[in-house]
Amino acid sequence: MKPEDIDLSPFYKFAGEHVAIGIHAIDTKGKTVLYNKKMREIEGFDFEELADRSLLELFRFDQQESTMLQVLQSKIPVFNVKQTYWNRKGQEITTINDTYPVFDKNKLIGAIELSRDVTTLEKVIYQPLKKYDEPITFSTISAVSKSMKKVIATAEKAAIANLPVLLVGESGTGKELIAEAIHWAQSSERPMHTLYCHGTDGTIIDQLGEDIKQINEGTIYCERIDLLPLPLQEQLLEMVEERSRGNTYFIASVGEDPVELITSHKLLKDLYYFFSSMTIKVAPLRLRKEDILPFVNDYFSRHRMMVGSVVHGLDKEVTDLLHDYDWPGNLKELELLLDEITSMLTTQEIVTADMLPHHFMLKNHLNGAQKPEDFIVQSTTELLPLEEYLFEAEMYYLQKAMDLHHGNVTKAAAALGMSRQNLQYRLRKIKKNEAQT
Repeated sequence: MKPEDIDLSPFYKFAGEHVAIGIHAIDTKGKTVLYNKKMREIEGFDFEELADRSLLELFRFDQQESTMLQVLQSKIPVFNVKQTYWNRKGQEITTINDTYPVFDKNKLIGAIELSRDVTTLEKVIYQPLKKYDEPITFSTISAVSKSMKKVIATAEKAAIANLPVLLVGESGTGKELIAEAIHWAQSSERPMHTLYCHGTDGTIIDQLGEDIKQINEGTIYCERIDLLPLPLQEQLLEMVEERSRGNTYFIASVGEDPVELITSHKLLKDLYYFFSSMTIKVAPLRLRKEDILPFVNDYFSRHRMMVGSVVHGLDKEVTDLLHDYDWPGNLKELELLLDEITSMLTTQEIVTADMLPHHFMLKNHLNGAQKPEDFIVQSTTELLPLEEYLFEAEMYYLQKAMDLHHGNVTKAAAALGMSRQNLQYRLRKIKKNEAQT
């Protein structure tokens, strides 16, 4: 038998299912035709959930368009694109993608994306203060607000009592900092392991069990247990109950009120009971804005030590802008903004408004436009062309709806009385207009 006579399709199918990168292919209508095992692990979906739905029904893209939809439109491949997005289950995903148009006899039939999962790496990189390679202790957490002082005081008691802890708070509020500070307050010698509860892959619980056997003792931080499917939560409960009788200390976090999560069947009641011996709520940054400047000053101090810069503060206008903004991404969003600002610094000692990124200034402007009368036409003002005025009003109103619902497209669309797809289309239209201005 000649090599060309061998049916290679079983080999391709086997390789596609076992390769260490995610593979996702769609047809020209955006419907999924190929979705391998690794992609299922990354995004938390089964093929059956995707087969009859388009990409825009299942995923929410934030800073950029879907690379696959982009390639479908341009018919040009794109390489090494980092993409952060949220799937229908509310899980944040970061991948680095190579995306190609697929042709059959010179006719475009779809697009295929090869994705490398860097979600866990991104979480580590963008955790506030993690990048400085030093232990996080209660004394290193920059917080002056009454609510954060209470959080730290309660966390210190939890460390002494050696009881399981449940941290409650929005993404980016710094729950992982509190978890690590509790760990270091207990012991500076034992290791700490973080379980990112992402996806539906059942092996993550088994792997955690193996890791615990190897480290024998230490702290296990289970980040966002509410993102695990209930069957995996049951597996996790069995494991933590068994290991808690030894030298393993457990901390967990959830993103919303745990009682509401239980009511909506997103959190197993018994798993909540295990961790709720000490429940600590971490307030969002918009409710403790007095913590902004201490965090900024601490960031600048570390930046001076790391790279020898001379930056040491903000001017009043920038300070006011930071305090006026609602920070839906909390400390993580603030740190990313500081990363962007400091990447452009040379000899500047003070950050001024002209050094702030355009996208932040735009979001701040929209965030500050709180009053409906902002869009009432005054007789003494110069009239805008109607089309331009309506676009500005629409941009303001849609952004306000997204902010009120913390970026949740489904909830914002329901509040606006429109379909999710319609809202997605309008948001993309706004982003394209911004890119052209």
